Amino acid sequence: MSRRTFAAPVALLALACAPAFAASPLMSAEWTQQACTAWNQNPTLTNGLAKWIGNDKGRGYKAIHLYRTDCGAKTATELTIVKEAGKAVCQYGGPIKHAKLDYAVDYTMHATTARWDEMGQGKYGPMKAMMFGRLEFSGPKMEAMGVMGPFEAFLRMPGKVAWDKACPGG
Repeated sequence: MSRRTFAAPVALLALACAPAFAASPLMSAEWTQQACTAWNQNPTLTNGLAKWIGNDKGRGYKAIHLYRTDCGAKTATELTIVKEAGKAVCQYGGPIKHAKLDYAVDYTMHATTARWDEMGQGKYGPMKAMMFGRLEFSGPKMEAMGVMGPFEAFLRMPGKVAWDKACPGG
């Protein structure tokens, strides 16, 4: 057997034996970090929420806590959004940094895994999600109503960032 004909089967065997890298659990610290990166690559979020980010009570940030209802509130993670160059930029995604939220400016959102999946697939937007209780939400509701378009782009994040259905930390 020549080197050339031997190389192809060896390469295929190496690929078959390579470890598979699984996606991180939805709403885990790792997933939230990836969602933060995806946020910054989405002009609907960065530009569309430019005015929204101004309501931060002078703190310089808004915090969003996220979790899957079926995994429990103790698995919540955080996105920290800041104003940078006139845009709403995700500065941090991961474990909770701001344990005490101010619901005049900050948000907590949770839904079951199935509902996050449906929203990520674009099966419905934020209005239907909130009206039918598919997305539980704490925070400035009137402010959120004013940014439904960008908010919908945010709810599609589970359809943009790969995830595993295991509960975070489980």
